[in-house]
Amino acid sequence: MEPTDLKVSRRTLLAGSALGLVSAAGLGTQSSAQDDAVGRWIARNAEPLGDLSQLRRSIGGAQVVGLGEAVHGTAEITHLKLRVLRYLVERLGFRAVAFEDDWSLGTQLNEYVLTGRGDLAALVGQLSTESRTHEIAELFEYLREYNSTHRDKVRFAGSEYFATRPLAYDAIDEYVARRAPHRLAELRRSLLPIRPHLDDMGAYVQWYWQQVKDKAPYIAKARAVLALVRELPHRPNDRDYAITEHHARQIHSFYEAFSLPEDRIWGYRDARAAENVRWWHQFSRNKVVYWAANAHTANAPGLRFTVPQSEDVAFRNAGSFLRDWYGDRYRSVGCTFDHGTMVGPVALPAAPTDWFEHRLTAARTGQFTLDLRQRPQPDAVRAWLHRSARTRGLPEYGVSSYMTGGSPSEWFELVIHTREVTPTHPLVS
Repeated sequence: MEPTDLKVSRRTLLAGSALGLVSAAGLGTQSSAQDDAVGRWIARNAEPLGDLSQLRRSIGGAQVVGLGEAVHGTAEITHLKLRVLRYLVERLGFRAVAFEDDWSLGTQLNEYVLTGRGDLAALVGQLSTESRTHEIAELFEYLREYNSTHRDKVRFAGSEYFATRPLAYDAIDEYVARRAPHRLAELRRSLLPIRPHLDDMGAYVQWYWQQVKDKAPYIAKARAVLALVRELPHRPNDRDYAITEHHARQIHSFYEAFSLPEDRIWGYRDARAAENVRWWHQFSRNKVVYWAANAHTANAPGLRFTVPQSEDVAFRNAGSFLRDWYGDRYRSVGCTFDHGTMVGPVALPAAPTDWFEHRLTAARTGQFTLDLRQRPQPDAVRAWLHRSARTRGLPEYGVSSYMTGGSPSEWFELVIHTREVTPTHPLVS
């Protein structure tokens, strides 16, 4: 139920007429009965986290699985996601990971998981702040361990453009010098002026976004780099060329994104993330695990964040594009929790009674999976699953923040729930 609808209902119930009071009493009894039916269905269908064999039924023939999390920076959910990823790799044949972080850094992490080359702590230390943790390092340690003993490797990629590093620019320069040296001077006229002049990408983002007043020349040069790369002759299925073009695409996305008004960046980012996941699926020729926040992985074309003392943020998210492109071959797995503490630290109180997570306490177990397509579904359950819902939003901006703009059955095929969470452990204290 949307906030405006809730206000109308309250006005009706508080109108003061005898008929209104009778109706309110009847509705209260009906609501209680529906809640009981929903609770019984949850308790009956929640499956404790054993060997995770229930995932086979929920994932089915998916080519891409969105593996979400309600918030970043909780140890329990990160460990649960790693368990799920291990199952998808070892039992269901997934061989590619698309991760909610930068593409160019991801190329170095891919090199590590394939060959062991590189300093893992240093690489993880360059991820977005919430991912610089021992728990995320365990993800890469697992991928490296798996690859060291299997011929059929798992590959890793970042799904984001937001910190495209100089290595992407240098890779394009090297490719053109090798494949089309007669166009190298032309390339460098556009490429070199926009190559980041700072090693600290966070500082470079802030410089370009906040201090550069005329961004048009940067966008034009980034577009010229991409156009030049796309004009280069190449063989069909030339993977070296495909990676080079993808480098150029991320550079263009970076400069274009940070030229937009802030409220438009949200939707731009998710549209590009979805394209990058699809590209990674096509390039890797393997089934992909898309590791990101629920806000990105859920099928939520009308997603909206409500943040205390601020305007709502609304945009079409990555998961909704992936659902349009893949249909039932895209499955959304949402990881949720009731209460605890996230990195910050930020204390997270129990989910309010009108949030989706609150009803999951009916399972009366610490950790479990719940397939939202499980049958049979009584009328009350179908109504609960298909009505507009609220779930935890952006607590770092206020713990009452929530995400809405869809129903549970639209957002997720499968929910993995844990009762309490604690913060992840930073690599450097």
